[in-house]
Amino acid sequence: MTPDQLITFATVAEHRNISRAALALHLSQPAVSGQLRQLQDEFGEPLYQRDGRGVRLTPAGERLASYATRLRDTYRQAHAYRDALRGVEQGTLRIGASTTPASYLLPYLIADFHRRYPEVAVHTADGNTAEIVGALGEVDIAMIEGPVGSNLPPDTAVHPWREDEIVAILPRAHPLAQAAEARSGDGQVRLAALADCPLVLREAGSGVRQIVERAFARAAAPMRVALEIAGVEGVKEAVRAGMGIGFVSAMSMRHEDGALCLLTLSPEPLTRRLSILVPHASAPSRVVERFLALCLVEED
Repeated sequence: MTPDQLITFATVAEHRNISRAALALHLSQPAVSGQLRQLQDEFGEPLYQRDGRGVRLTPAGERLASYATRLRDTYRQAHAYRDALRGVEQGTLRIGASTTPASYLLPYLIADFHRRYPEVAVHTADGNTAEIVGALGEVDIAMIEGPVGSNLPPDTAVHPWREDEIVAILPRAHPLAQAAEARSGDGQVRLAALADCPLVLREAGSGVRQIVERAFARAAAPMRVALEIAGVEGVKEAVRAGMGIGFVSAMSMRHEDGALCLLTLSPEPLTRRLSILVPHASAPSRVVERFLALCLVEED
């Protein structure tokens, strides 16, 4: 007894006619009759009888037909699922993203992807860069900011993605903001000028914090940390509250209302690379391939 024989029997039971079953299965009538004989021999008793131009199932055949029909339906569902995955018509995509891409890039990418592939279920997880790298085993694709590091799982591909600038933010009434405006509004501040200012920093493990700490170290400038706080919005609110000068991605300031002033750090702007990580890169799913391609096209 084989699955093909059972699927053939289910089709004969549905049509009650061997010729019509053969047409539905794209088989010849002798091939269908041969499979029915083999199946009947397997059970050792009649499963059907000729009835005019059609067939009539015996009680044993009726019982077997219920099993065979369920098998055929399951096969059809599996076949449809395979075709759907090949066409990226449905499936699941698990995305991990560190704070900046999660907040300011990922929503637009997911919206675009959903318009193209509406049946794909998308699940997201966010955290700082260290947390997302540590969770690569639980996602299909990840976006991080800053250095990738060397502790990636085997078979993880790294795709350089976008450039991002880290800027200083401060209340518009702050003396440094007013001084920048007085200089014809150049919007710059030297890193050394911040050495005596209270600073608001992201939590440990944040990509922004790592870059800022390295920049102060290179400039041999001390850091007066007034507050450590999680998340970009937390930094913004602390700066609005007068806790000090903060550092955020320039893209996080796109929709600000003007209460905060954005200053580029000099003599060299602080820039970093955003990267896309693909675990199990030697055998990515079609959904991952399409989402990655969308991200890279959006970059261009």
